[in-house]
Amino acid sequence: MAAPKLKGVHHVAYRCKDAKETVEFYRKTLGMDFQLAIAEDHVPSTGAYDPYMHIFLDAGNGNVLAFFELPEQPEMGRDPNTPIWVQHIALRLGSLDELHAAKAHLESLGIDVLGPTHHGIFKSIYFFDPNGHRLELAADIGTPDQMAQLKSVAEPMIEEWSVTKKAPRHAAWLHEKIREETK
Repeated sequence: MAAPKLKGVHHVAYRCKDAKETVEFYRKTLGMDFQLAIAEDHVPSTGAYDPYMHIFLDAGNGNVLAFFELPEQPEMGRDPNTPIWVQHIALRLGSLDELHAAKAHLESLGIDVLGPTHHGIFKSIYFFDPNGHRLELAADIGTPDQMAQLKSVAEPMIEEWSVTKKAPRHAAWLHEKIREETK
């Protein structure tokens, strides 16, 4: 039987502390349009009693970022065994100029912003939403040749990693490029 043919991401959902505060934050900081809200007392998939507010925000190009407020669950937290930089929501911008403008906008709102950070094929900035979710805004700078080169070594890299758990050197040129450009 064949694997399904995906048409994209329908939505990605995270938990939030306060649905209204979350809508206001994403509107003000990122200009995201509040698309819809769904609220129920029982979870449709399980039937369990667990009142929730489920909000959906337009992240552009048909992408939707959603959140659940769960007032009867224990206070939300994060995985204490995962470094805070690992789990994040990355959103694409159209250019480096847009990235710099976004940083200036966020800082004008009093938000601490890290970056731009150079990743070789994109540059990005980082900040946190009021729920503690790390957000990344990224602008692509990689060339088609660079992307093809990275794709060509993806399989050997994952195979080597699965055996050694050490960083493979197949794409070391990317980090060398970054070091050269940031001298």
